[in-house]
Amino acid sequence: MPTPAASHRFPRLAVAVAALALALTACGGTATTPGSSAPTAAAVPDRLEPLPAPQPALPVTVSSADGAQVTITSADRIVPLSGSLNEIVHTLGLGKQVVARDITATFEQAAQLPVVTRGHDVSAESVLSLRPTLVVAETTSGPAEAIQQIRDAGIPLLVIAPAKGLDDVPKRIDAVAAALGVKDAGTQLNQRTADRIATVRKDIPAASGKKPRVAFLYLRGTASVYLLGGSDSGAASLLEAAGAVDTGKDSGLGKDFTPITSEALAAAAPDAILVMSKGLESVGGIDGLVKIPGVAQTPAGMDRRVVTVDDGVLLNYGPRTDQVLSSLVTQLYNKGA
Repeated sequence: MPTPAASHRFPRLAVAVAALALALTACGGTATTPGSSAPTAAAVPDRLEPLPAPQPALPVTVSSADGAQVTITSADRIVPLSGSLNEIVHTLGLGKQVVARDITATFEQAAQLPVVTRGHDVSAESVLSLRPTLVVAETTSGPAEAIQQIRDAGIPLLVIAPAKGLDDVPKRIDAVAAALGVKDAGTQLNQRTADRIATVRKDIPAASGKKPRVAFLYLRGTASVYLLGGSDSGAASLLEAAGAVDTGKDSGLGKDFTPITSEALAAAAPDAILVMSKGLESVGGIDGLVKIPGVAQTPAGMDRRVVTVDDGVLLNYGPRTDQVLSSLVTQLYNKGA
């Protein structure tokens, strides 16, 4: 299975669609109030909100994150190799030109597209069989042999730098828009996304005491993987924007993730625990979560206070980041819960 570091930069997880019925259109979560035994969940649409279809101005030559210069002459057949990149292409209004998806692109508009990954690895043969005019990848897309095979076939392949925080949202949208020859659409989408994020941040309750302390846990119970997020997990930027403290970063955990220990959780003393929906499901829900050594002894464990967001959107840092942030704020402060 992929490491959590790879997962947050190139999410290789299936998206869970169980979520709180918030006033969101695509991102979901579950709010668990103190003392409750399990989240109350309701399905919400996992659907994007695309801009009107723009007309690409091509050819263009752009810089790839791996140092290559890539010339794109056509955006007629696009293959994005991650769910987050697929989301950006669709939201820019070019969804009709997308001819494939990887397993993490599970939003409604991509549901019928053929999958070009085997497990979590890119299948070069599957990609090439679709005659793409552009392939867009993440730095963690692999295996390297498959990426090279696509390039050797003469297909323009652009690599995009990973997302680590809110500041990366406009950078990634701009990079994809430039490659597709739709810079104006990129500017429009960035403005819309920034405005929506700003609206959510205005709605965060003013601090009347200490900020809520939140521990981000990466869980895969079927593989006995239980990890505590550090400063490089990717969650710190979202939690800080939501007015919270990332306990991993605050505790000085410099890595992306480290194995959970009772001592580390005791030192973190989180008021709430943030998990991905599938991760919580993999350990048997909240009842299983509190059985992980150290969890039950934290303030979050004693109150059974758990915040969840769908795996495929939590750390995407793309056009739906405002919805992720809104879900975090709603759950952290029990707004409407």
